[in-house]
Amino acid sequence: MTLTVFWIFGVIAMGSALLCITRRNPVVCALWLVVTLFALAAMYVMLDAQFIAALQVLVYAGAIMVLFLFVIMLLNLGRPGPTDIKGPVGLLLAAVLAGTLLFQLRVLGGAQALPPSAIQLPPGSLAAIQARQGIVGAVAGPLFDTYLVPFEIASVLLLAAIVGAVVLAKRKL
Repeated sequence: MTLTVFWIFGVIAMGSALLCITRRNPVVCALWLVVTLFALAAMYVMLDAQFIAALQVLVYAGAIMVLFLFVIMLLNLGRPGPTDIKGPVGLLLAAVLAGTLLFQLRVLGGAQALPPSAIQLPPGSLAAIQARQGIVGAVAGPLFDTYLVPFEIASVLLLAAIVGAVVLAKRKL
């Protein structure tokens, strides 16, 4: 039963992600992305990672998507222009690129249902870490020790994107 619900949320996430990248209206794209993020949060709950699911909803579906919608509306995109893919050549190029991606995923993924043993955690190791540090400590420890520099780089990049959007949206007087 749990596996079936997990696959249902997986299909919802993939379908809404596909709808997100195929819509022309940026606000509709952002709303489909919110659906994708909620489906991922449900999958995290199914994987017994409730804290990460709550962070997914609060940080990504909440704060980041509000920021995206704010920037989209600040830019005042107006009517959508013509599509970037022009005619049958663009559609052929898109089909070739999609086929190449699917081929790479098939080759890299192989026919295995489980990840290789090199990237699997030993049984009970996650439970031992959570018992020793707690759920928040298990997430915050590596984030602020091992991955502090990439975390700060991501925050600076988000800040630069916001500043760039404000500069682009600023109207000349």
